[in-house]
Amino acid sequence: MAQAWKCAGLRWAADGPVLTWVGGRRSVLARGKRVAFGVAEGGVRTCVGARGHACPVRAGVTGRSTGARCEECARLDRAHSVAADTMADDPRPYHVYLAWFGPGLVKVGITAYERGSARLLEQGAVCFSWLGHGPLMAARRTEELLRAALGVPDRIPYAHKRAVRAALPESESERAAEIAGLHARAVALGGWPEALTPEPFRGVDHAGVFGIEGAERGSAAVAEVAELVAGGAIGGELVAAAGPDLHLATERGVVVLDTRLMTGWELLAAEGEPCAVPVRELRRAAGVQEGLF
Repeated sequence: MAQAWKCAGLRWAADGPVLTWVGGRRSVLARGKRVAFGVAEGGVRTCVGARGHACPVRAGVTGRSTGARCEECARLDRAHSVAADTMADDPRPYHVYLAWFGPGLVKVGITAYERGSARLLEQGAVCFSWLGHGPLMAARRTEELLRAALGVPDRIPYAHKRAVRAALPESESERAAEIAGLHARAVALGGWPEALTPEPFRGVDHAGVFGIEGAERGSAAVAEVAELVAGGAIGGELVAAAGPDLHLATERGVVVLDTRLMTGWELLAAEGEPCAVPVRELRRAAGVQEGLF
């Protein structure tokens, strides 16, 4: 019987994206590499658990869930989450950042100082700049200040990010223009927490890292995987990767696979199988401001 692997998610390293597997195995993903896998007939997607612990009842979860957690494990996971404001006593320093995903798609957020730009790569930020750094609550208050005073959101749906990737400005300066302007407006605001140390604007561009700029840009994606299913398979050449998304050149054209849909399934190596999973047409930007492989 073929070896089955359970995906633990996509991580970003300094040299690019890496698929991780339960048990510690890693698959480095390089553009031009073929990525192919399938789900066994009769396979069932199970909850991935919370905070490093397995789900006690191995609950089943829907194929369309990007969290791959049952209701109880999702609650436990958020019970110790900076994003959910349940860790106000975290002593680590935090960065406040502005991230740009495409025209009109800018967000403010915070990330642990020690993580560097990893959080921005994981979110698929095309470019970003730090605003400042300091204690957690000072960073959180600064984030709230920008949301209230400048109307900058702290969340942008992944569907909106995908919709604009095929039509980004060509130059780094154009891509950085919106966050450069917002950075200047943010610095001019009064009411910044004294404990937060401001940082000058320094735009960091990820378009080249993701493979979505200039000569590195492949064909535009035409569809996205809606879910994995038992007996299904997908395979294609990796032409780009941004955040959790892999852009795969398949016989249907370029299809975007959100790797969060892979977690919770037992996956098998595949060869030349056609794209045999449910897909949906990708929404366009007009409506949006050593292991398995």
